[in-house]
Amino acid sequence: MAGLARSVAAAILLLSMTTFGFAANKVIIILDASGSMWAQIDGKPKLEIARESLRTVLQSVPAEDEIGFMAYGHREKGSCDDIQLIVPPQAGSASAITAAADSLKFLGKTPLTAAVKQAAEALRYTEDKATVVLITDGLETCGGDPCALGKELKASGVDFTADVVGFGLTADEGKQIACLADNTGGKYIQASDEKALQEALVQTVAAPAPEPAPAPAPAPARAKLEFNFMPTVVLAEGGDPVTDGNAWEVYKAKSDGTRGDNITTEYGDYKANLEPGDYVIVARDGEAKVEQKIKIEAGQAYKPVFTLNAGTLILHPRPSQGAEVANGAAVVIAYPGVDNPPTYYGETKAVLPAGDQKVTVTIGQGVVTETIPLAAGRVVDKDIIVGVGHVVANAYYTVGGDKADGSGIGFKVLKAKKKIDGTREEVTYAYGPDSKFDLSPDDYVLVATVDLAVVEQPFSIKAGDNQDVKVTLDAGVLAMTAPGAYSVEVLSSKKDIEGKRKSLGLSYGDTWQQTVPAGDYVVVRHMSDEGHDKEMPVTVKAGERAEITVQP
Repeated sequence: MAGLARSVAAAILLLSMTTFGFAANKVIIILDASGSMWAQIDGKPKLEIARESLRTVLQSVPAEDEIGFMAYGHREKGSCDDIQLIVPPQAGSASAITAAADSLKFLGKTPLTAAVKQAAEALRYTEDKATVVLITDGLETCGGDPCALGKELKASGVDFTADVVGFGLTADEGKQIACLADNTGGKYIQASDEKALQEALVQTVAAPAPEPAPAPAPAPARAKLEFNFMPTVVLAEGGDPVTDGNAWEVYKAKSDGTRGDNITTEYGDYKANLEPGDYVIVARDGEAKVEQKIKIEAGQAYKPVFTLNAGTLILHPRPSQGAEVANGAAVVIAYPGVDNPPTYYGETKAVLPAGDQKVTVTIGQGVVTETIPLAAGRVVDKDIIVGVGHVVANAYYTVGGDKADGSGIGFKVLKAKKKIDGTREEVTYAYGPDSKFDLSPDDYVLVATVDLAVVEQPFSIKAGDNQDVKVTLDAGVLAMTAPGAYSVEVLSSKKDIEGKRKSLGLSYGDTWQQTVPAGDYVVVRHMSDEGHDKEMPVTVKAGERAEITVQP
């Protein structure tokens, strides 16, 4: 799977570098960093797909282009003000944007309308041409109106465009935010997987390059070499030439011998006829690269050999000994000289500079790190055993009864051992029935929450285990109707020593349905006028539905 992902990335990079050139106006990319980005597509978290797609496409950005990066929902869970311009628009920002995306936490809400407005203002959209590219996997959750904002920005901007990428949205959801792009003359693109997201970024962050100038009229016919530059690249001294998956970057050399303008980027078995002059040639394969200065003289042919001093690492991440390869495993390889190590997923094959490779593999909550020596020209093929067990969690109203499968279902995994202050460390969480966890061997407590019912259940896991943890709620469903009510509240039936009842929950409106622990309750019908509240008692039995109407 990792090999396919790298091939797709190489194809997208080639497309963006040979077909597109970045637009002259400033651009700010806005990334949705809300908690929903932890959801998976094809076993891979959407947040990791977004990070890798940005890394891939931004590799092709010329250093002089001014690209900025904004995120929302990455610092606070419940805040609609959690919007930050992390990388202001500037030249050569690709590595800064990639590093910023890699460091984001994904946990908050989706104030996408306010984020687009702030990005437009940061670009001085009323004075200069400006483009915003929004990548979101959800709809507005902070009361903003993206359709109205699109009209406002288009009317007051000099030349403002908003492109919107709906990552994993349904067609109906996409229609609700496509108006932001439509009202500014931008594009709305539906991206359902990793390849589609990369293609969407090429279409939105990049723009068609100008037509090349007509070639000058040929000089009078004279004898000319078909190719005067025929380089080869090898992993190690004396090794076989690499002809597949490698890349060649050709630059004009500046007077001090450093890289000047990029002439071309080619792949595989490269042959060319270069004009006489000084060049800097960069040969790449995977994460390894080497650079040479070449002087081309008229009538001469050059066949330089580029030695990468690299090897090939093939990794098979497994949850436990003998288990199948975990396709969703994150594999981070810190090779010699790298500042921002690349991340692969599932079975991984990578060409890397020779030396000690620090490999960190994460499967769920299990993490293992190994240092693997890799010599130039060698292939190291090995399993990485993380040592986790797999848990599927569900909640049931009663023992052997119906499974809770509606909304409002959540699970938290806590360490069983309490800290000195009596609390337990939270390990991870998930929502919905059949929630899945990969956990390191230990004793845990699973906290199941279904609406107003909260139950704890201890369990233990060993490496290689596959467990179904079933939590019995001892609860039923309470359906409440209070015609004309301002709000509906559920109270415990028993009063405390001060004569007060404990409130279990409140909902605005005149209908409400909740899962509650079996027992006796009081349902209160609140009115906007004081003194007109009314209450009724109700008993909820485990595994059964109770319906109550509190009349005026």
